[in-house]
Amino acid sequence: MRFTRSLVLVFALAPASTALSQNVDLGASRIIDLTHSFNSETIFWPTSPSIFKLERLSHGQTEGGYFYSANSFSTPEHGRIETGTIVLLRTGWSSRWPDRERYLGDDTPNDASKLRFPSFGEDAARLLVEERGVKAIGADVASIDYGQSKDFIVHRIAAARNVPGLENLTNLDSIPVTGAVVIGLPMKIEGGSGGPVRVIALVPGR
Repeated sequence: MRFTRSLVLVFALAPASTALSQNVDLGASRIIDLTHSFNSETIFWPTSPSIFKLERLSHGQTEGGYFYSANSFSTPEHGRIETGTIVLLRTGWSSRWPDRERYLGDDTPNDASKLRFPSFGEDAARLLVEERGVKAIGADVASIDYGQSKDFIVHRIAAARNVPGLENLTNLDSIPVTGAVVIGLPMKIEGGSGGPVRVIALVPGR
């Protein structure tokens, strides 16, 4: 699915006495690009642990005979994650529930080798668990490792620091970016290595 969004921002770099409500004739105006291109040479704050990365996912003709192009990108951002934070990854995948094939990426019985869904990667897990000291991570998908993972490195990184992983979450679009209190109570299974958990979020306001 593709969509196009058009947004015009007009900044008034003029004395305060200048009327800011004047009409702008876009047809008779020049557009000046005030933004640097994002690429591998983009300059970030000196303490940033990463750089801008663009990964080609698809580019070319499909089996259906049409052209398809898609990329994935990552870039540093400002909001530092504090020690003791619970980080929940919202991919939107929970909207596919309970369609097993769409949610897992495959519904072949007794075969987990073809699963396809997004989740945390090794770099993100190490940053969150080892460097930021988060208390738990979770995602609105079937695993804290992405579907095609063979080594389950995110599970291993989290387990090494005794950081719980919350999976199959939903309604993450209803909680704020920060400020919610998350409560997760797993079933009390003596000697168990994991189990179903009831997770709720307490959000300020009514």
